[in-house]
Order: sequence, then C-alpha cells, then structure tokens
Amino acid sequence: MHSFFTQQRTIPVKRWLSIGLRCLHLVGICGLSGAYLFSLPESEWYGYLLVTLVSGFLMMFKEIYQDTICLLQLRGQVILLKIALLGLAATFFPEMDRLVFIVVIVISGVIAHAPGKLRYYSVWHRSVLTHEVLLGSDVDNNSHK
Repeated sequence: MHSFFTQQRTIPVKRWLSIGLRCLHLVGICGLSGAYLFSLPESEWYGYLLVTLVSGFLMMFKEIYQDTICLLQLRGQVILLKIALLGLAATFFPEMDRLVFIVVIVISGVIAHAPGKLRYYSVWHRSVLTHEVLLGSDVDNNSHK
C-alpha cells in the first residue's frame, strides 16, 4: 500500500494545466449557480454542469496521477466530501441543494487558500503527511507551512 501512495510523477506544464483547468472549473461553477441559486431552466445551465464535471474530474485525475498521497491528505479528502455532499443533496435532499451548493463553495475557498499544515494534514495519520512521514523517515514535517 505504501508504494501506491509514495509514487510521484511529473507532468509537463503542470502549472499552466492546473491554471487552465481551474479557470474552466470556475466558469462552470459560475454558470451552474443559475441552477442552484436562481432556478433557471436546465437548458440555461446544463452546459456549465458538463464543464464543471469534466474540469473537476480532470483536476482530480491530474492530482491523483501526479501524486496519490493527496488521497490521504485533507486536500484530496475534501474533494471527495464535496462530491458526496452534492450527490446526497441532489439525490435525497433536493430542497437543500442551494444551501449545500453554498457550503461546498465555502469549503472550496477555505481549503484552496488554507496553509499547508491544513491542506496536507491527514486525519488517518493525525499529522501533516509528506512522503518522508509515509515512508517512516520524518525528515522535515514542517515543509508545508
């Protein structure tokens, strides 16, 4: 299991790929807000839903491909939480869609701009999780301040 989470890959133009996908995702979220906040007809927001889903999937795939350790860190777990919240609200609590959408936006803003100590924290390990920690050689557990 450790080898699965310790494998790292490089992606050429990673920074620009991340910026482009994030911009697409934000545009999708903006358009999708028409469904959640303004009850617009599906024809007006459905394209934005597709942009949001595709860009979100690509961002998540990029992160997991590059470094699977993100699944053990709060930054990856929050993504899964947001997907679960939106799915549960849409399926079982449609009357709460608007509130859940706003909560997911707030969670996204907090985790995106949180210090590394929070983003790279692992609830499973109860500490900031780095490759060194995962491999048992905690050389510098403060590298993500």
